[in-house]
Amino acid sequence: MDINIGIPAEDRKAIADGLSRLLADSYTLYLKTHNFHWNVKGPMFQTLHLLFETQYTELALAVDLVAERIRALDYPAPGTYAEFARLSSIPEPKGVPKAPAMIRELVEGQEAVVRTARSIFPLVDKVGDEPTADLLTQRMQVHEKNAWMLRSLLEE
Repeated sequence: MDINIGIPAEDRKAIADGLSRLLADSYTLYLKTHNFHWNVKGPMFQTLHLLFETQYTELALAVDLVAERIRALDYPAPGTYAEFARLSSIPEPKGVPKAPAMIRELVEGQEAVVRTARSIFPLVDKVGDEPTADLLTQRMQVHEKNAWMLRSLLEE
């Protein structure tokens, strides 16, 4: 059955493509954050272990929201490591970095997700896709706050 939600198919496709990049960045950041949660050590262990857990748990729920929005636009959501690696702007970590480097990498990842979300807005605004705009706004708020919290740990 054809979808008729007031957004032309080519615009829905472009939005779904942008959301697929957002999903890939979010999932890659989830994996990186979970990895660092498992492997962090040092004097800030307890603080970072709990903070990373809070952030990866939130990301685990968020990826579902992004994927469901892609599906609501009537396009398949990417769901394999290969697709995520191809679509994500977030690099995988090299080895197991020390805690301060973990924090810096996660700040960069949080900010990358914000940039990806922001890049979708011009088209979303142009076609009046309010549900996607709302999702993007919520995701940007979470990731900007997470980046700030992580950056705060690096200040002396």
